[in-house]
Amino acid sequence: MSRRITPTLPPWLAHALRAQRGPVPWSAVTRGALSAGPLLLVAVQAGLTSLGVVAAIAAMLAGINDRPGSRRHSVQRIGVPALGGAAGIVTGTYAGQETGPVVLTVVLTVVGLVAGGMSAVGPVASAAGTQVLVGAAIGAGMPLPEPGGERALAFLAGAGWLLVLRLVLPTPGSLAGDFRFDGERTAVAGVYEAVAELLDAVGGPDAVRRRAALTAALDHAQDALAGPRLRKYASSSAERRLHAQYAAALPLAEAATALAWAEEPVAERASEGPRRLAAAVRGNTHTGPLPAPARSAPALRALDDALLHAAEAFDQGGGGDLHTRPRSARDRLRAVLGSAGREYGLRVALCFGAGSAVAQALHRSQWYGQHDHWYWLPATAVFLVKPDLGPLASRVLNRAAGTVLGALLFAGLAALLPHPEGLIALVALSGALIPVATRHFAAQTAVVTVLVLALVMVGGEPQASVGRIGETLLACAIVLVVGHLPMPGQRGGGVRARLAAADRAAYAYLTHVLDEAGAPRIGTSGTPSGHRATRWTLRREAYRTLAEARSAISLAAHELPALARHTEGADEVTDLLERLVDTTTACAVHLDDTGRIGPRHEERLTAVLAELAGRGTRVGLRPHRTALAG
Repeated sequence: MSRRITPTLPPWLAHALRAQRGPVPWSAVTRGALSAGPLLLVAVQAGLTSLGVVAAIAAMLAGINDRPGSRRHSVQRIGVPALGGAAGIVTGTYAGQETGPVVLTVVLTVVGLVAGGMSAVGPVASAAGTQVLVGAAIGAGMPLPEPGGERALAFLAGAGWLLVLRLVLPTPGSLAGDFRFDGERTAVAGVYEAVAELLDAVGGPDAVRRRAALTAALDHAQDALAGPRLRKYASSSAERRLHAQYAAALPLAEAATALAWAEEPVAERASEGPRRLAAAVRGNTHTGPLPAPARSAPALRALDDALLHAAEAFDQGGGGDLHTRPRSARDRLRAVLGSAGREYGLRVALCFGAGSAVAQALHRSQWYGQHDHWYWLPATAVFLVKPDLGPLASRVLNRAAGTVLGALLFAGLAALLPHPEGLIALVALSGALIPVATRHFAAQTAVVTVLVLALVMVGGEPQASVGRIGETLLACAIVLVVGHLPMPGQRGGGVRARLAAADRAAYAYLTHVLDEAGAPRIGTSGTPSGHRATRWTLRREAYRTLAEARSAISLAAHELPALARHTEGADEVTDLLERLVDTTTACAVHLDDTGRIGPRHEERLTAVLAELAGRGTRVGLRPHRTALAG
């Protein structure tokens, strides 16, 4: 009997074809339809078409950043990048007006160096760096009659309009309970559901994946609750209640992780309590009676104690610590100047500077035709060089395919639709499609291409689909070359920086638990002592940094072989660090119950520390010394 051989795609190609799945985010679709298109229509009717184009571009970029989450967190996720984009427009406008091509290229290269370095701080900083560069390209390469200050205000107005829609329009989650807390409520409920799913998977092959899903749920809830606020602490009873419900989930997550580490299946009723708590959070109702699990092991006793504490917290709702430590200015500066910031900054600077130089040369040679816009090539290079949008080969393939599809589609629609009414309707339709298209980079590129070409045609630029395809292919070539150039220092700086951060967080967590084993402790699982509260903060940091490292390593593994080889072995070290953190969590739970660390825990800690000492040095991690490692 012959066996069918299924062809295996190389990782870089498999990633390019992969798309995210999920329900249609109808709330975001509605906001997208009401943002760029209506803004452009009002501007055209008021005789401010060029400013309307800038505002609509800002609304489009804000729509890309309009991701699921809480209203409070959306202020930071949308507002901070918008401020960066406005600053970029001012910089690009005045540099383009006051300098020549050579000096302008140097200025844009320096802007690329700074914006690229700041992208290493985190996702919001990365989005802000992107909009700084896109704004600088638009300001310098899209000549408009208005001065830079007016353009920046129009940009802020466009992003601000979508942010207002995000804050004002209801979402499905806001219909239960307080209108203000839609994403927060869903995120906290997701933590309890993730705890229940991990308990169901204990002792089975799916436990590791469920533990990772619990980490993602905790990260999401932490971000949703810790967004910017006018006051330092939660000011309303509904918000304090949500904080208390999140804090009550932390000992549950700790106990569930310890049970998963022990690899001994638990009774089905163990997961019923967290599921009832999830339903109570989601519906903003009381918990009712919670089934108690057996108390035959330290982790099960910890689970039972945590359920009792959760029931009390749900009834009282007195608030709770989110167990986060804000990053200081020194930490952010260290990230910018670290290996990841330096490597990424140099590559962004080279790509953005080279793209600007080539675009200006083509503009002066009339390759574009008779119009003056040359922003497309450097703006395309900005999106192509961003590593958080996927591996390099995947980004290039998807950008090229998406641009060709979008440009050809627009060329056909532009020939059929009335001007400008039909083009404005096309902008509104494209804005509505962006939240769905973000699931795949090629689809997002196609929608954005249609939207931007429609915008600039309304602004007076002639149809230029063929030229945009050519510029995109040039940008792809530039980024491919720069992406493979050797840089000062060791390659894979982004991965190594995140792995080093995970390593420091894991050992800080382990050291605290070992110190806690020898220190006098007060309190119970329901009333955490200072040791236990600090432990939960360190555990959250350890798991969060590990998740960030895992994501970076996964992207690096899907690069072309010439790039992927620079991070070989990093995934094995991450596995060991996860085992170390899981074992530390099990030690902490056992310590709470018995006052000491058990022999089995010491044995597994010693083994994983010894293995880490050997493998960690191969990927640049410095060895640590602990009470167990000697």
